[in-house]
Amino acid sequence: MENQYYLNHSSIEVYFKQSVDDFCVTEVPLYEFSGEGEHLIATVRKKDMSTWDMVEIISSATGCKSRDIGYAGLKDKNAMTVQCISIHKSYEEKLKLLNHPNIKILNTTYHNNKIKIGHLKGNKFFVRFKKVYPNDAFKIKNVIGHIKEFGIPNYFGFQRFGIEQNNYKLGLEILQGVRKERNMKLKQMYINAYQSHLFNEWLSKRIEVSKMIDSFTPSEASIITGIDISVVKELKTQPHPFKILDGELMSHYPYGKIFIADDLKSESDKFFIRDRVPTGLLIGQKVKLSERLASVYEQKIMDFIPNIDGARRFAWIFVEDMEVVYKEDKKWFEMNFFLPKGSYATEVIREILHQN
Repeated sequence: MENQYYLNHSSIEVYFKQSVDDFCVTEVPLYEFSGEGEHLIATVRKKDMSTWDMVEIISSATGCKSRDIGYAGLKDKNAMTVQCISIHKSYEEKLKLLNHPNIKILNTTYHNNKIKIGHLKGNKFFVRFKKVYPNDAFKIKNVIGHIKEFGIPNYFGFQRFGIEQNNYKLGLEILQGVRKERNMKLKQMYINAYQSHLFNEWLSKRIEVSKMIDSFTPSEASIITGIDISVVKELKTQPHPFKILDGELMSHYPYGKIFIADDLKSESDKFFIRDRVPTGLLIGQKVKLSERLASVYEQKIMDFIPNIDGARRFAWIFVEDMEVVYKEDKKWFEMNFFLPKGSYATEVIREILHQN
């Protein structure tokens, strides 16, 4: 299923391809490194390779087992990326001898602990569109204005689902016991893809419902969505295009406790000013579920509850520090922006261009 856009503009035709020149990612660590300790922290720039490939190359060059090399997140393959890794300081001299055309150690320091998955605040991105004509540049700036004001849906990007976009099917087969996968990294990746697929389906449906509420009269929207007309009228007053439903599970933003939305007026207003956001379900066990009206849409993705731990994920995120430059002589449109961890720049691009 194609994920719903939340903005309504027509597609914008530009040239964009993920490459080391036109797509750059710089990791923002969760905390400052102490400068002392048994772990060497290396800031590494790589291009045209996955984080896993980079780790294997460093492992072969230093003799350190790949599982002992820490990193906070997986960075795009088709890009120029900068991220931190940790390795025991006993491998420092061998790491200095690393000579690879696509990997460069930019600087090093020390820290007390190994870097683990999730130990990052987010990522800074540089994106360049080419063959952008003035009318389209104006249109892009207008779209970005909406994104600055409202944020974007926190869809999982296409990278999550593999080249054939079917990793989630393999994950379902593993969870159902009809497929075996000995490689634990691949197994977890397929299972995560299954959870991500269901999350995207839920989020897309919720955006569709929100757009119907905004676009139609209360009586029409009530008939189409099956939501009581008095509730529809209340939802239409919410200032944000993504409508908060009774029983929604909210979270303080950018981090905080999860709680049930009871006072919709208060919660929707605070969502609009970025104080909190709704959350969606990563299906599994031991996870809090939404209630009342919000649960109706969550239940649609719960026909099969796998024997894995579930979680909640922000349904919506806000793009920060967005800066744009249009170079009319070259027909280039360039953007710099920051996203919190777990979010995808490709989804920002997809919402801007309305192209899959």
